[in-house]
Amino acid sequence: MPKPMDAASALQDPMIDVVSVKPIGGYRLRIGFSDGSVGIHDFSSTVQRSGEMVQPLKDPAFFARVFIELGALTWPNDFALDSIALHDRMAAAGELTKVAAE
Repeated sequence: MPKPMDAASALQDPMIDVVSVKPIGGYRLRIGFSDGSVGIHDFSSTVQRSGEMVQPLKDPAFFARVFIELGALTWPNDFALDSIALHDRMAAAGELTKVAAE
């Protein structure tokens, strides 16, 4: 029976940063990670949350102003998403593929 991952083993995971991001319409972004994986994620559920930091993201033009700061997706209002949590969520959803080395 597989052993569930505990907090100590989770801390041993390598650091994963966002290395590329491209808005592709609506609330969807094409995201590349430092481990060579890439995928498309729909952030519609994220922008439906309430709160003053999320409110500006509801405007698709503002949402498209995403950039990378310190390896994390970030917006002009300083809203940022944890890159490792995002990577894990996208991997669990089957949204990531490995990019072949060029």
